[in-house]
Amino acid sequence: MSTALTARPRPARRLARRLVQGVAEVMAPPQALAFWAGRLAPGMDAGRARVLERRRESADAVTLVLQPGRGWGGFQPGQHVSIGAEIDGRRVRRSYSPTGIPRADGRIAITVKRVGGGKLSGFLCDGIPVGAWLDIGPAFGEMTLPAQPDTPLLFLAAGSGITPLMAMTRALAAGGMPVPLTLLVWARHRDELCFVDELRGIAREHADFNVHFLLTGDAASASDESEGRIDAAQLALHVPDLVQRRVLACGPSDFVDAARALAAPQALAFDSEAFTPPRIADDSDTSGNVQVTLATSQRVLTLPRGSSLLEALEAAGLSPVHGCRMGICNTCACGKRSGSTRHLQTGALEHEPVTALRLCVNRAASDLVLDL
Repeated sequence: MSTALTARPRPARRLARRLVQGVAEVMAPPQALAFWAGRLAPGMDAGRARVLERRRESADAVTLVLQPGRGWGGFQPGQHVSIGAEIDGRRVRRSYSPTGIPRADGRIAITVKRVGGGKLSGFLCDGIPVGAWLDIGPAFGEMTLPAQPDTPLLFLAAGSGITPLMAMTRALAAGGMPVPLTLLVWARHRDELCFVDELRGIAREHADFNVHFLLTGDAASASDESEGRIDAAQLALHVPDLVQRRVLACGPSDFVDAARALAAPQALAFDSEAFTPPRIADDSDTSGNVQVTLATSQRVLTLPRGSSLLEALEAAGLSPVHGCRMGICNTCACGKRSGSTRHLQTGALEHEPVTALRLCVNRAASDLVLDL
């Protein structure tokens, strides 16, 4: 009797899968397909990923191994994915970079660094159990390796900025290190560094790979450690051939700005991503409030000028769909029917109606009407 009962779910799952596939072929829009696939046949849901493993990576970071549902589109080393979970009754999403390389079984690993006050990072570091499900979005981001690397590289990483660069380092190592690579990694304390043993192992195996760890709060004690923040002397010491290298930098915005100022004028090419929210480029009209009308929901809100539209809407109790919070993925884009906005990174004013206003990197400069 028990054998017959345990055998029944298998054909039921197959039937559910065929049903979902049939609906998809005939009439279901993608959003509806994802919804019902996640409930009738969870393994088919490309928008969800199951936690298979968790391990401590440093004093303030953990690595989670995830299995996305069938149909998830994969990633390239260096890209980001949007990860979401329900915390205290609200859906919270943030972007994380896969730290491994693409695998045949589709599994990915993300390394999450605890952020002070960060709901999702705290939950992922401490609260989520193996076996739990997370939301996962498609991969995005343009800071990736060329298909056939042919230029010496310099990677500059600070804090969580190591994650996309680690994925690219692993990809280059898996390919036999086809071009010379130097990786400089900054952290405040030694116990905050991730992947140290692995990076040292790659350096032993590949003569064209050099890694150096730079500490701003601890004294250097190993031959591959130094002290101090990024500056011209550090680059000259560790990368004397900077003019021949393509530079990729990732970290907090202040670090990326410093790296750009120091390296971009000399390097063969420079590319970067900052993972902290953009600073307001112009502060001449940040005081006071504006009226923001949400045309779809017929709500009128009073929002502050000095915050991004995404942050202001969240503070007002709304939960706009979003992803990277850096202006890269366009998940939070919506239409603007009227009013003026200012871009947080460039300071540029936009007076015309737009169909792809990115809420995370724009703020209100006047009363607005948005398609929300």
